[in-house]
Amino acid sequence: MAAWRSLVLTLFPEMFPGPLGFSLAGKALERGLWALDVLDIRDFARDKHRSVDDAPFGGGAGMVMRPDVVDAALAAAAERWQQDQGVGAEASVVYLSPRGRLLTQDLARELAAGPGVTLLCGRYEGVDQRVLETREVFEVSVGDYVLSGGEPAALVLMDAVVRLLPGVMGNEGSPGEESFGAEGFEGLLEYPLYTRPAVWQGRPVPEVLTSGHHEQVRQWRRAQAEEITKTRRPDLWARYTKGQR
Repeated sequence: MAAWRSLVLTLFPEMFPGPLGFSLAGKALERGLWALDVLDIRDFARDKHRSVDDAPFGGGAGMVMRPDVVDAALAAAAERWQQDQGVGAEASVVYLSPRGRLLTQDLARELAAGPGVTLLCGRYEGVDQRVLETREVFEVSVGDYVLSGGEPAALVLMDAVVRLLPGVMGNEGSPGEESFGAEGFEGLLEYPLYTRPAVWQGRPVPEVLTSGHHEQVRQWRRAQAEEITKTRRPDLWARYTKGQR
């Protein structure tokens, strides 16, 4: 089975793999469990100044990335994908954008189940709408805030996906027990965690965790996860309780 592949289009290729070159993701990259390819969008500019942006029609602040330049980069990405995966192979093209579908654990699982993605990292005020429509680009947001560019968001998305790939996590049970885990306490935020020493600055570990009663521990953790979710993320709590009916 071919490794899950990410192909990143960016004006700053030196930002990759960045933090994904370390720890579990970095080791998985070295082992070939996933692959990373980066294209510099500026290489597809059509003038001697390597211009990739221009002023927006209708006026307004900032600049917009040109559709011809971005389209050429996407065409090269599609060709490279087919060279690697075979004729007819296609990858979802994701544009990191505040107006896109929110990146959730469910979406991370969907992407992890596929062969990989092409990630388009915008800059300036964004990308010309026409190329997004022509290429049927799927927009994804990592949260309700604005970043200087799509690169940090792309790193977040890849990290969320890569850790779900088979063989990446050392403890296969870990992903299901974390916040939003598919198993265990699905839809809830993670319960509190404790380790040695058993007493630290006069604060002991909750007694149930040292009791040796696994079912009591499980019930305590669920109660804690439910209380934290209800208090901190009422939106998630409402969705969780609706699903329990």
